[in-house]
Amino acid sequence: MKNLVSRFFKDESGATAIEYGLIAALISVVIIVAVTAIGENVQGRFEAVQTALGGAAEE
Repeated sequence: MKNLVSRFFKDESGATAIEYGLIAALISVVIIVAVTAIGENVQGRFEAVQTALGGAAEE
């Protein structure tokens, strides 16, 4: 039983999985922020083109 508890506390595979999970979450947040920023920029450009065309593209 003592050997089992000792192996449990020395096992670091769970810590590695948590680290990979945190890295994946951080990358996801960066991607979401980047896509949101790019989307807003693209939307602004389309609105500028629409205004330049005099609203001809409105439905």
